[in-house]
Amino acid sequence: MIEAICKEIELQKNYLSHKYLSSIYLGGGTPSLLTSQELSLIFDTISKFYVFDKNTEITLEANPDDINISKLLAWKNIGINRLSIGIQTFEDAILKKLNRAHHTQEAKNAISNAQNYGFQNITIDLMYALPSQSNTIFINDLKTALSFDVPHISAYCLTIEEKTSFGKWVKSKKMIPIAEEIAAEHYEILTQTLTENNYEQYEISNFAKNNQYAIHNKNYWKQGNYLGIGASAHSYNGFERQFNINNNAIYIQKIKENQIPCTKETLTDIDHINEYLLTGLRTIWGVDIAMIEQERKINFLEIQQKIIQKYIQNECLYIKSNTIFLTEKGKILADKITADLFL
Repeated sequence: MIEAICKEIELQKNYLSHKYLSSIYLGGGTPSLLTSQELSLIFDTISKFYVFDKNTEITLEANPDDINISKLLAWKNIGINRLSIGIQTFEDAILKKLNRAHHTQEAKNAISNAQNYGFQNITIDLMYALPSQSNTIFINDLKTALSFDVPHISAYCLTIEEKTSFGKWVKSKKMIPIAEEIAAEHYEILTQTLTENNYEQYEISNFAKNNQYAIHNKNYWKQGNYLGIGASAHSYNGFERQFNINNNAIYIQKIKENQIPCTKETLTDIDHINEYLLTGLRTIWGVDIAMIEQERKINFLEIQQKIIQKYIQNECLYIKSNTIFLTEKGKILADKITADLFL
């Protein structure tokens, strides 16, 4: 797999029009399992075709049980300068239900050790609306996370998909999903608690202190170009999307044959607008109506006037400086509002 990833980097070397990388993100799996030699091979390959330096945000997703002092030192030496630590919850009983490999003390030790060994740019990933997660448990999760004073916290609502393990558990009554009302309460607790502790909600699920936004994610939300490498990876170059096959064995075989096993989709103006709505509405930057009209020659405000007015009257949307924003109430209904606004 590592050889295939490095080979794909070479095959895709001309995909991006620019060669300087503002961010590199290792995730979408468990990259913290990789050896330092494997990680070095990936970075050595990237450096053959792209330019990155100490100002480039280089993030590694890591499970708490994979984090130890020797790995932290190796990651630091390789050039990784940001960690995304998948905590989910600090409650042992729930971690066990979720089949997570780590326990609460490991999670705490992972964060402390990362900070002690030079990683100041850390994001803690939490989840809410978990089975058996009461308001009190979630409040305690937030208190524990805040005690580490990390610059960034991400918190995601558990979504149960039908064909996943959780979906099967719900169907067999092995797991009872939390009520939507409780999930809404958790979200309100989340936003209020983090805001009171000087975190800015710059995207529905992401909170940062002192403008320390995730450069990589911000690029997605603001429609920037990016190259995804590996099985299931997605790429975007400004006019088309590219989706790699999600089968590891086929991916590796095709790359060996110097083929990129991907599907390409050329985006129409309406596709671009809908994707901008999907990402932009979730952020503090909102959806710039004038930019849509200028770039896509479509008067979005006129076409969707009735729907926009309905949500403004319901105090879910507001318009300021020709930009559409979600209200606090609207953020809870973001998916529904976005779907209604799609062209």
